Amino acid sequence: MHKNFKGIEKTVFGRGSFSQLGSIVDEQRGENDRFVLYLVDNYFKGKKLEGRLPATKEDIVRFIDVDPEEPTTKQIDDLRDSVKNTKGTPAAVVGIGGGSIMDIAKAVSLMFTNEGSSVKYQGLNLIKNPGIYHIGVPTISGTGAEVSMTAVLTGPEKKLGLKCEWTVFNQVVLDPDLIASVPRDKWFYTGMDTYIHCIESRDGILNNAYSTAFGDQSLALCRDIYLGDHSGQTPENDEKLMVASLMGGLSLTYSEVGIVHAMSYGLSKILGEKHCYANCLAFQHLADYYPEGVKEFSEMVRKHNITLPKGLSKNWSEDTITAMANVAIRLEHMWNHAIGTDWKTKISVDTVKDLFRRL
Repeated sequence: MHKNFKGIEKTVFGRGSFSQLGSIVDEQRGENDRFVLYLVDNYFKGKKLEGRLPATKEDIVRFIDVDPEEPTTKQIDDLRDSVKNTKGTPAAVVGIGGGSIMDIAKAVSLMFTNEGSSVKYQGLNLIKNPGIYHIGVPTISGTGAEVSMTAVLTGPEKKLGLKCEWTVFNQVVLDPDLIASVPRDKWFYTGMDTYIHCIESRDGILNNAYSTAFGDQSLALCRDIYLGDHSGQTPENDEKLMVASLMGGLSLTYSEVGIVHAMSYGLSKILGEKHCYANCLAFQHLADYYPEGVKEFSEMVRKHNITLPKGLSKNWSEDTITAMANVAIRLEHMWNHAIGTDWKTKISVDTVKDLFRRL
């Protein structure tokens, strides 16, 4: 069956576009209990951006620390319950931050209208009701969370997204000025998430003309940003990376990710590694699956003086490696895309354990 995905309803792009956020949220204030819930990366607490939030005295502003852990089902449930018990149901949810904040905002918006714990909605099309209006304002680019139909959460048993068409943001505000202060290492790792999205989308059986069109353009922008004559963290490249992230997310939406992301989920679930960094840890060792991509990735690592550790698996117990492999192999849709419909005849838990031992 062909995919029939809902896209973002509205997008504003350009330097200074954050100033339009007030008028955007005002259009929604008549809904539900008439207040807006702002979920903001704790990095911005006490900084200039905090003073620019268009929040009224009726609104709730929550600063969320996303380091070192990624979003969890418990965090989403507790946040939803706390706000509901305090003020009711917001007119809109606004997420301002990186990929984790984007996923938190998407998940919380869904859980205001769906009963019970978010644990029972981890998977494809398990959400019963549309969420409330939600707006994404990325302050770091690369994850594609601003456009994806998934809100990835770590639960008690698995790391898996709330994935359905209602997860997609109703509105995004793409202001390149907001990503200018991203630390160099995070700028690299998140940008590589976009690059890896496109390599995995392209090098698998579900790739098609639609996903290729977005993926090829995103890859071209990534090469310009990370390998070009004017590569690096420049204002012009901030704009390119913001667009590359969006297009990379669209490419994987109509195709799929593969082995890198399956391993990354294992690293995140068992060891708590941040997603984009975990992708880089795994990708560098997968040249036999993604030869062209890993070669180019290695050039980017060298050019930007990024140091990725090797020999990590020497310090892991057999139980740890087995646990990561079990997380990874359960992501059947990723292995199907990367290896083929007969992937179960080629990939076993032991195969995946050997992949983790490469690290």
